[in-house]
Amino acid sequence: MERIAKSMEDKYLLSSLELVEDVFAAWDSPEEGKVVRQLVEEIRSKKYYVPELDLVMVNENDEIIGYALFSRFHIEGRYEDELLLLAPVAVKTELQRQHISKDLLEFGFRKARDLGFKAILVEGNPQNYNPRGFQPSYKFGIEAGPDMKLPHPDCLMVKELEEGSLDKMSGFVDYSYYEALHCG
Repeated sequence: MERIAKSMEDKYLLSSLELVEDVFAAWDSPEEGKVVRQLVEEIRSKKYYVPELDLVMVNENDEIIGYALFSRFHIEGRYEDELLLLAPVAVKTELQRQHISKDLLEFGFRKARDLGFKAILVEGNPQNYNPRGFQPSYKFGIEAGPDMKLPHPDCLMVKELEEGSLDKMSGFVDYSYYEALHCG
């Protein structure tokens, strides 16, 4: 199967939302699918959106099989020109475990580096992100804020795109800028 990673194009805007909602609904619940879709719509509408880092993986029929969104992020009002948030990452359920997310993330890391970003923050399963070079963020002085409910501290992770960049970043992560992440 041929796969091509690329930045978002208008023709993929709706189908990428549908993919995200379907994947998270199947993995967790229909409610979770709606929340993650709402998050993507919200990120796309706000100042931290970076269109070049709204990524899709398409197959030879130009159908979306994977999605990843990197957006600017700040910690306590700092680092927004250096730090990205990776959320969400979704691969068509029946195609998971075929390195689609790996290839899409590597494509995203290269693009982010080329755009001058220094580090990436992600919340998720360490087993999925450790192989991509992510490490627990608390080891770098970046910790979950008091309103974040993590299953385990290791679930908040960071990755350097430029060696030593995390030595200069620290603080508490707060998602209050995004309504989708703090409702309920």
